[in-house]
Amino acid sequence: MTSQMKETFGEYIRLLRTKKGLTLTKLAAQLDLDAANLSKIENGKRDFDQNRLVKLATIFDLGIEELQDEFVSDRLAKHIYEMNCSRAVLKVAEEKAAYRRTVKKDNNIT
Repeated sequence: MTSQMKETFGEYIRLLRTKKGLTLTKLAAQLDLDAANLSKIENGKRDFDQNRLVKLATIFDLGIEELQDEFVSDRLAKHIYEMNCSRAVLKVAEEKAAYRRTVKKDNNIT
């Protein structure tokens, strides 16, 4: 999968919201948030709650798997940026994720 989102996850939410013609207050209500918190999310001052991804996908008629990939990739990118990691960190992370999948698969076989 190639990311369709070049902006932060909060900016992506703002883009979706404005394209659909929703006000900050209306979308916030649909997500069970107050408008001030949604504004902070859109402006990168607060992180979006992963537990609201299904609601967000439903509101904007998006696939949950793709939306989750966008959400997680943004979280990873933020952490990589904040920790000032090298570009090699993603390759190492991919290898570790592959290892974890193998271990989980092997542990499920009995």
